[in-house]
Amino acid sequence: MRFTLVCDGPSDQALIPILIWSLRRRGASEIEPQWADLRRIPDPPRQLVPKIRLTLRLFPCELLFIHRDAEAEPLEDRLHEIREAVDTLRDEVEVPPHVCVVPVRMTEAWLLQSEFAIRSAADNPNGRNALNLPPVRSIETLTDPKAVLYQLLVEASGLGQRRRRALNPRQLVYRIAELIDDFSALDQLPAFTRFNSELSRVFEQPDQADG
Repeated sequence: MRFTLVCDGPSDQALIPILIWSLRRRGASEIEPQWADLRRIPDPPRQLVPKIRLTLRLFPCELLFIHRDAEAEPLEDRLHEIREAVDTLRDEVEVPPHVCVVPVRMTEAWLLQSEFAIRSAADNPNGRNALNLPPVRSIETLTDPKAVLYQLLVEASGLGQRRRRALNPRQLVYRIAELIDDFSALDQLPAFTRFNSELSRVFEQPDQADG
């Protein structure tokens, strides 16, 4: 199964291991992930409709994941935005089955679940200092999960103040996602539950379930 992820920015590639895990949980095999990297396109589109249009032309797929961070917006508003964009495009292009991916508030929230993955990504898997990860059930209530995750990476590194300044947490986020082999802890989050419901609906379609 070849899927394409349309997302807000490069750091949201960290969703790909989560998507692969979710597909495998449903029995999918031979998964071929694609990230719609439009940065090299002259004047890349910023609005959702032209972004999806260009993605479908450059990154054809059997399944389309469309990501938007909820940020300060209600989850339902972001879902409506995505569905409206897809409906707009249906009259001009063939849109494959699609799934909305809307973390609350941003992608980094879904990575605040594994102390081992955070320590390992920070190249200090045997660190013993307290990290105080928030309970998974509460991560959707965090105002800025990205800042929380970045600070945890700095703390997990165990580096002194001078060497900490050279650490770039942004570059380590994808590594965290790669190191987590089970994302089922996220099942207790409403936004992840909503995502899973949409994905299950797609898999109920015979042509997708056999992918």
